Amino acid sequence: MGVRRVELDRSVPALLFKVGRYPLHQGAVGAVRSLGRAGVAVHAVVEDAFTPTALSRHLRRRHVWPTSGLENPATLVAGLLRIGGRLPARAVLVPTDDEAAVLVAANQDRLAACFLLPKIEPDLPAGLAGKRGLYRHCVAHDVPTPATRFPVDREQLVLFARELGYPVVVKNLDPWDRLRAPVVAGTTLVRDERRLVDLVGAPHGVLLQAYVPREWAQDWIVHLYAAPDGRCAPVFTGLKLRSWPPHAGVTTYARALANPGLARESARLCRAIGYRGPADLDWRLDLRDGRYKLVDFNPRLGAQFRMFETGCGLDVVRALHLDLTGRPIPAGAQREGRRYVAEHLDVAAFAAYRGRAGAAHRPGTRPGAAGSSPRGWRSTIRCPPR
Repeated sequence: MGVRRVELDRSVPALLFKVGRYPLHQGAVGAVRSLGRAGVAVHAVVEDAFTPTALSRHLRRRHVWPTSGLENPATLVAGLLRIGGRLPARAVLVPTDDEAAVLVAANQDRLAACFLLPKIEPDLPAGLAGKRGLYRHCVAHDVPTPATRFPVDREQLVLFARELGYPVVVKNLDPWDRLRAPVVAGTTLVRDERRLVDLVGAPHGVLLQAYVPREWAQDWIVHLYAAPDGRCAPVFTGLKLRSWPPHAGVTTYARALANPGLARESARLCRAIGYRGPADLDWRLDLRDGRYKLVDFNPRLGAQFRMFETGCGLDVVRALHLDLTGRPIPAGAQREGRRYVAEHLDVAAFAAYRGRAGAAHRPGTRPGAAGSSPRGWRSTIRCPPR
């Protein structure tokens, strides 16, 4: 007898919402396919009519609305309500970037007139997507995180970087900064003081973070759904094998790999802070001390979420739809070995990693595991006890 597949409420549509321009977004395409294949009428806010999301055969309707992130939040909320008012029923609202998630949470009472969305403390997503707030949550709840400093002027910038040691990681402080006034283009690895001073013109807009050397690090991904009662189900874990730019950028190649201890730690944090809804967490295992250190907490659907599903076809966006439409979320273990590849970026990432094939640490899977990475790319994967 086959496994019963997840059944969604087809009478409830979904709207994918984004802020800013990023037309090639795997998470949005994955959400359209996942919900659309389950019979849900999926709508999406898109930059134009020719993005991969807009052209998906599983999309019921595209809403062309190019945003920049420079708009007044009230303008964005009003635009969302206009779209929601044209839908046939209250829709499940699915933010696909941090800015959208922060905006939706802060205005959830107004948006509830047209949309179904998780009830959450209005300022919590901003405090998790923002690096200063995330660091404070980690300290308050005894969650390991790389040593972090918040310079306010050029003198502190130089002093803190020397204290942490080079190379040092530089990040924008708040999610809206990357659209409105980015100091750096994204997570940036800086190898010397001269480059740091040239790069950072506004020290108060960035943080500095200690770098865990790639030969002593493994990058792990956790995607989960936190229900209103605080239970996190499902919780998926996977290993990030390549990124672009190398070792500091977005995931280009990853593999689903069960890590029960990391799943429990992620769920514990969500319960402790009262988080509700889908989340995408990035952890770095520091092999020097054996601790998983939280690097990022994205309070929304992650770009790689379709790498993960249970045996009955449950993924994070389907869990969101089930919960908000009053249906139970079925239990089940994740399917092992599923892969995620961002092909348009992984070509460059593969070449970069291959050029460093002589390094002590190479991405891969547990020795002897079926379906391992390209030939010769293996390393020991440490998992906590089950």
